[in-house]
Amino acid sequence: METALESCCDEQHPHQDEDFHGKHEQNSKLSAGIKKDIEDLYEAVPQLVNLFKIKDKIGEGTFSSVYLATAQLQTGCEEKLALKHLIPTSHPLRIAAELQCLTVAGGQDNVMGVKYCFRKNDHVVIVMPYLEHESFLDILNSLFFEEVREYMFNLFKALRRIHHFGIVHRDVKPSNFLYNRQLKQYALVDFGLAQGTPDTKIELLRTTHSEDQQGSCLQNNPTIPLRNKVSVGITAPKQIAQQSASKAADRRSISLSKIQIKQGRGGKEDSAHHSVQRSVFGERNFNVYSSTYQENMSTKLIKQSKVIDLSSRKLVTKKKITSTKTVTNGAARKAASGCPSELTCGCYATDKVCSVCLSRSQQVAPRAGTPGFRAPEVLTKCPTQTTAIDMWSAGVIFLSLLSGRYPFYKASDDLTALAQIMTVRGSRETIRAAKTFGKSVLCTQVVPAQNLRTLCERLRGTDSSSKDSQGDVPSKSVNDSALPVAADKLCATETLEKRIEQVESFQEHNSALEAKATHLKGWDRVPDEAYDLLDRLLDLNPATRITAREALLHPFFKDM
Repeated sequence: METALESCCDEQHPHQDEDFHGKHEQNSKLSAGIKKDIEDLYEAVPQLVNLFKIKDKIGEGTFSSVYLATAQLQTGCEEKLALKHLIPTSHPLRIAAELQCLTVAGGQDNVMGVKYCFRKNDHVVIVMPYLEHESFLDILNSLFFEEVREYMFNLFKALRRIHHFGIVHRDVKPSNFLYNRQLKQYALVDFGLAQGTPDTKIELLRTTHSEDQQGSCLQNNPTIPLRNKVSVGITAPKQIAQQSASKAADRRSISLSKIQIKQGRGGKEDSAHHSVQRSVFGERNFNVYSSTYQENMSTKLIKQSKVIDLSSRKLVTKKKITSTKTVTNGAARKAASGCPSELTCGCYATDKVCSVCLSRSQQVAPRAGTPGFRAPEVLTKCPTQTTAIDMWSAGVIFLSLLSGRYPFYKASDDLTALAQIMTVRGSRETIRAAKTFGKSVLCTQVVPAQNLRTLCERLRGTDSSSKDSQGDVPSKSVNDSALPVAADKLCATETLEKRIEQVESFQEHNSALEAKATHLKGWDRVPDEAYDLLDRLLDLNPATRITAREALLHPFFKDM
């Protein structure tokens, strides 16, 4: 670990002989706060003092701050660099994984690389090439359509590169895809939230992935095949399987707090309440468990008599044999594993959450990312998330570029974000897609899907209705039939003047149309292929969503 963090590139190492004392004293343009941050960074990582002159603080996020610095190379030229200072609380393994992403996948195909890395105690600074770039919001409405096409093409090149190495970026957004408009240079940055696919080539991402699984008690758990090609992970040994009911008792409510074992006909019920965190969605078929043994065992509805501690999640079932003895925890585990694997809870497709769902442990799934760019499978806590979530985020960027609106989605929570997606992609379509990855979404009203071209053109102001409202009229050719020729009312001079005025008016109208066409910058000629690509990027089903490699071969980029 320490070697990975402290390794630095020896080529073109900054010249250290020149005295850089006092370089942390910035000019008067910097605020006192930024000056203090720069001084603190020099103090935290003293190696930087004699190597870099930190000019400014150019970015700050949840997990890091970025500074602009210059270094005097041995060749004599000065090079601009970006210094990313990671917060001291970052996990060392996470930092090392980010470095490995930059060194293995970075440096080509529009993916940011790394030059040096410095560490002092728990402070780590990653030194990367500096790319001067524009703010996405500042240039959004001044971009030509052809520039948008180039932008998306280069974004897909970067995503194809990292996905080839099994890297899921998880935070694809405009501020993480740097764009120099003048030089036509691009760079995908910030792998702090990156995760690995099951076959990732980034070794440290495999390590972080396994740690995340251990943290959520899901590591090495087998899966159960259910209907509609849905698979559900079995709970870990510490989370013993819950009891399940027969079809006749599917809709019956079980105690909110305690699940009890049948001990005899004279058993009593304990109605003590226990506070359990409510799950967001009433997912279907998640209180299902399988068995590799005791296949001949059947289950019945459990009558409540003896209290089992709910906090330990030791929910048990009864064997078919008649007994008045209390079932032990070990026997309970075996009994639970014999439950049928095709059951649903009582609150499925209703506007309530039953006690079975309330009592089960909350499902843990990755949520890392920026609000407004999270895919539906992230919002619904799907445990299996692939590189498709990056393609959804790229689709949201493309949606902003085509509509001229940024941010396009802005929600305070995941449910609101999902509702906003429904307003564009449709409620029925969202519900249908959620079922493909094992989620049940209930919507109180039917929201139709929008036509993407109509939506984007209306928001950008390039649709036919906006053109008509701006006074555009069909051009008419100037000919004799369009001119007043009543000789009995107009003299020859008046007729000639009338002709001249109409010709001048026609020329002015043509000039206005040409100026407007230039002003539209190609937005009046957006091909259908653009909206077809957008539709495939915003596919609600991650299994059928277009990949980066497929996107580069899309007809939208046929001449690139």
